[in-house]
Amino acid sequence: MIQDTIAAISTAVGEGGIAIIRVSGPDAVTESAKIFRSKSDIGTAASHTVHYGHIVDPVSGETVEEILLTIMRGPRSFTAEDVVEVSTHGGVVAVKRVLELLLRTGNVRIAEPGEFTKRAFLNGRIDLTQAEAVIDLIRSKSDRAFSIAMKQSEGMLSKKVKALRHGLIELLAHIEVNIDYPEHDVASMTSAYIRERCGEACDEINRLLKTAAEGKILREGIVTAIVGRPNVGKSSLLNALVQENKAIVTDIPGTTRDVIEEYITLGGIPLRLLDTAGIRETADVVERIGVERSRTALEEADLILFVLNVNEPLHQDDLLLMEQLRGRPVVVLLNKTDLPTVLDTSAVEALFPADAIVKLSVLHEHGLEELEGVISRMFFSGELESADMTYVSNVRHITLLGLAKQSLTDAMESTDIGIPIDIVQIDVRTAWEQLGELIGDSVADSLIDQIFSQFCLGK
Repeated sequence: MIQDTIAAISTAVGEGGIAIIRVSGPDAVTESAKIFRSKSDIGTAASHTVHYGHIVDPVSGETVEEILLTIMRGPRSFTAEDVVEVSTHGGVVAVKRVLELLLRTGNVRIAEPGEFTKRAFLNGRIDLTQAEAVIDLIRSKSDRAFSIAMKQSEGMLSKKVKALRHGLIELLAHIEVNIDYPEHDVASMTSAYIRERCGEACDEINRLLKTAAEGKILREGIVTAIVGRPNVGKSSLLNALVQENKAIVTDIPGTTRDVIEEYITLGGIPLRLLDTAGIRETADVVERIGVERSRTALEEADLILFVLNVNEPLHQDDLLLMEQLRGRPVVVLLNKTDLPTVLDTSAVEALFPADAIVKLSVLHEHGLEELEGVISRMFFSGELESADMTYVSNVRHITLLGLAKQSLTDAMESTDIGIPIDIVQIDVRTAWEQLGELIGDSVADSLIDQIFSQFCLGK
């Protein structure tokens, strides 16, 4: 049981319409009552009620703020504890003064990052996958990523994992009976049953892992480097995609000296765009540093947008870059098609597939929709599945599902070569435990602390 009471500001710092301070713990209501003045007695107030009043400094008697105070009594709250939410005027000073008064009461401490969600997990209101989905909701960079996180926060992945564990515990029970009462066991029947049940579990894990690459992309975004030699239109492309003048555009080659980073959503796909300095040999010290950073971005990118100017013939720098990009996930952008075409595209078509070459005019924003379609085809196997599809996007989840699948595969292989079932049982139990670690039924305290430390304060 958690005995202390915590408080933190749950809204973003800065000016706004309102700000919210969240208080959770056994003394949430009584401690809040010490600084709250109203016609109603919140100490006896019913759960899920809102009360108008003022925050008053109990020492000086000064009225600090006019507020609305919401009471949610456990277990019918996010943390499954008594929760008070204090809605103040937005702004730094007001909310800070109210929080300081709460902490000064003596029985309330400042919350650690993610501690409210951690308490919801420890109190059994949500499991670990649902808790992790909370931070995914906050960090979502596209509608699809938000939808995936919402489904996980509602327990869609948890239900599938719990069903898998239920099937494995039934299998373990069957094996235990046969170990304890070998006189009633028919070895061939037990081996067939183990293979069948482990195979069914592996099939379900495979269905979940099938979505892993797409889910991870939707969750984290595609690191996309815009590369090319100077003055081919890289910065203009960034500005067109972002719909804002983020990068300086001039006719002078080498304007961009550093890597400019920006997030966008293109057709529901989050891209982390990196506009790089034009890659060429240069004697300019500053530009040379920018070129080196461009090469680093090129190596780390999941996707490369290689921009060429069709109004100029292929340059030696273009040819060198084309060789470096061979075999990489590349979309070739033939830019400035509003101008006369001088570039010989045969050399480009010889190195890159036709469906990865897009003609566009960044100036007139022609071809951007085709670019969106090419990226979607490259990273997704057709259209995304139906709305009820469960996407696995978290690296920890993907890893544990892979380990559980391997343990089940080992169990089936051991059965096939006649290893005794009490040894096979070890692999089945390992898979059951690995799936339990995924949802938090069996997980180390250090891992729990590490997961929740990634959350923002007040969540």
